Amino acid sequence: MKFILLAGSSLAVASGALAQQAGAGIADPSASETTTPPGAQPAAGDTSLDEIVVTGNTSGKRTLFNSSSNVTLANSEDIQRKAPRATAEALELVPGIFVEATAGPISNNYSVRGLRGGAQTFIQLEEDGMPILYGGGGADFYFQNDISIDRLEAVEGGTSGVLAPNGAGATINFISVKPNHDKAVAAVRFTGTTYGDYRADGYFSAPIANGWAFSVGGYAQSQKGLRSTPFTFEGYSVKAALEKKFDDGGFVRASIKRQDVHNPYYADMPFAVSSSGNISSIPGLNLKTDDVGGRAFADFQVPDSPNTGNALRRFSSVNGVHVQSKTYRIDLEKPVSDSFSVFARVRYLDGSYDFNGIFPGSGSGTAGLASAADYLNPARSPLAGLTLPNGNSYFAEAAQRFPGTVQYALQDTRGGGALIPASATGTLAGLNGNGLLQQTVLNHQTLATKDFGSDAGVKWDYSSGSLDNSLTVGGMFYNVRRKNDQSATATVVNDVRNDSHIYDIVALDASGGVLGSLTNNGLVNYGNWGQGIFKDEVNSISGYFNDELKVGDRLHIDFGARYERQHVGVDIGNQAQVNGPVPAGTPGLYQDVGATFDGTYSRQSATFHDWAYTAGVNYTLTDNFALYARGAHGFQTNGGDTGGTHKPTGLTLYEGGVRFQSPVLKASVVGFRTEIKNLSYQIIDPDNQANQTNALADSKTDGVQVDADFRPVKFFSLNVIGVYQDPKLSNLVFSSPIAGTYNGNTPERTPKKLLTVTPAFVLPGGYGEIYGRWKYVGKIFADAGNGIALPSYNVFSVGASFNVTEQINISASVDNLTNAKGFTEGNPRQGQTQTINNGFFYGRSIVGRNALVSMTIRL
Repeated sequence: MKFILLAGSSLAVASGALAQQAGAGIADPSASETTTPPGAQPAAGDTSLDEIVVTGNTSGKRTLFNSSSNVTLANSEDIQRKAPRATAEALELVPGIFVEATAGPISNNYSVRGLRGGAQTFIQLEEDGMPILYGGGGADFYFQNDISIDRLEAVEGGTSGVLAPNGAGATINFISVKPNHDKAVAAVRFTGTTYGDYRADGYFSAPIANGWAFSVGGYAQSQKGLRSTPFTFEGYSVKAALEKKFDDGGFVRASIKRQDVHNPYYADMPFAVSSSGNISSIPGLNLKTDDVGGRAFADFQVPDSPNTGNALRRFSSVNGVHVQSKTYRIDLEKPVSDSFSVFARVRYLDGSYDFNGIFPGSGSGTAGLASAADYLNPARSPLAGLTLPNGNSYFAEAAQRFPGTVQYALQDTRGGGALIPASATGTLAGLNGNGLLQQTVLNHQTLATKDFGSDAGVKWDYSSGSLDNSLTVGGMFYNVRRKNDQSATATVVNDVRNDSHIYDIVALDASGGVLGSLTNNGLVNYGNWGQGIFKDEVNSISGYFNDELKVGDRLHIDFGARYERQHVGVDIGNQAQVNGPVPAGTPGLYQDVGATFDGTYSRQSATFHDWAYTAGVNYTLTDNFALYARGAHGFQTNGGDTGGTHKPTGLTLYEGGVRFQSPVLKASVVGFRTEIKNLSYQIIDPDNQANQTNALADSKTDGVQVDADFRPVKFFSLNVIGVYQDPKLSNLVFSSPIAGTYNGNTPERTPKKLLTVTPAFVLPGGYGEIYGRWKYVGKIFADAGNGIALPSYNVFSVGASFNVTEQINISASVDNLTNAKGFTEGNPRQGQTQTINNGFFYGRSIVGRNALVSMTIRL
């Protein structure tokens, strides 16, 4: 069965990816079971349901066939065939997970089993059995696949919420290649794309002496990104490990990982909508290839509150999202006797990111998308509704500030400052072929994170007659400290095209001379946006157990529970009662820094506790058929962030399924129900972007998912994964009233139908394979009010993998072969009830046809 692994990772180092057995200790969640010989690619469909999985299980004896959880496992051909362009995109290999992989390499959204999209809640990404981040959200900032990753295992529901914090919906475990104790091994990979990304990966491992071995691996890259940009984003990541193996099967391993990467980021852009509902590009802005951002956004000095320590705060799209981190880790497993073993895992992440992202249409939405002529007409301008602190409207203030004004004009902040007056109606109407201007928010956020985590315990194995029992008891402790600064955001006026230009609005006298500028280098106004300034600390301690009982040869019974106690302390930056002035000499009508930090904090703190628990059973009817059922209750903590002392959100899951295996067909069919209570999330108030509104919602989803591999002959296989689900929203309430009807609606950004079909042809003589893929994504709603429905779409992809020699493999993939259109979201910053206005709306789309080629050399 394709029970699949994740992404971009390794064709590779097969000789260094041999199984590290856990001995008498608990199953090492980072243990690799790869047995592929050096230089060879396993044939499609070779993964067996009898393969042991460690994620979601603690005995080290459970297989895909007899597991009582919904477990997914991938091997190297699944990864290679998927050829994901981002880590999140690879999660599409896990049935039941919907991925919005349209933000670029990082900060993508994913959801599981009908839960609300647009976030990363209830899914815990792990590296070698430990959460990358305690909270789960933002993990893809600090983790990207590289050649040092050997495989991925995933468990949906079931034990996920017991064995990991904040993973009640699913745990996705990326498993590294372990140091090789037998011989020196090495691999390198070179990757290039049609969109200008280039990357080199490397891995080396060798024994030292007396049970010691080491490994080092990572990548260096130069990115242009999937969308057009004048910028290049560079970075690297490297991880080193030193391991000691003991004669009794135990081990101790120390590792360190260093990352310094710049990434592109893509938010929404405007689209045109015909009277028949067809969505298309606006002339000058191709929805498949273009990006609003560009050189005009390269360097801004945004006025800020002096209380932040910066009177001016720099925004630069050149930097993109700059992520830096160091992660230190120690793993220990040691048998104590034939029946008892102990384990411990400790990791500390010291990371930060500097996020420079543009958000077209935020707050203003389609109301800010208007003709250039209207922007210069005080009676119709989208800026006319702005009110300055002195009470004047925008253009009334301009008339007072610049007496003698006859008309207004656009002045390009690039290219010598060319003027387009309101009287030049033809030029304005033809601007970029569409005559439109819009408002774009410059979102600058820095977030420093120090995340300590530990997981330690003991395992007891006991056998008597027909009974075989494995009990694991452990404890977890996490301490997370963060410091956030999202001050000095600003709104600019820019045109609608690729590599957009930003404009000042200036006042002209009768002779056409410039009297003054209403804006500051295109900046309209200033102030906090989103979360503002805060500091928080979370302390979490958990105790848990998981018991796996085998009765005879056919019955498995599992049950487990985890109790977590969490203390949250949040220092929220207070908003100044009187807005401070901008630096002297700053042009523009707004002469204050807007709603921003006054230098003091308000303290919020709370303590929460909750239980996660689960029970499951698997019964093997025959060697070909197995049945399983599972119930689980877990929760997502909501600590941190502004106002972030909300109690945990509960998630209850029920599932049952049948598995079948034969030489020709391996398949599973799973029915499930997902129930959520008091899901807490925050949205930006479109009427006041300095404020965030908190939402609480319930939902229920019934669904069925399928995962099947059909291999009628040795040279052909057909894999099918899909889900049909019917999520329904209820009891949606907001901390600030928002009009709309929500009960019974489909949660936003959650499709009811997902299907992927992948045929593969194996080449004779072990030379590789040729494959295709059809992905279908059903209709989704852009908002909880179900005001905008985004149509279903199909994506076709093809690829091939060729083993040139036993050491050299060349792979190529073409994604979105037919250059299809597809849309993953509307404009979440416009509110919960979005609409199409004047034939336009904001959203995010998939990219058009693109290709990737890589060469892997194993030494």
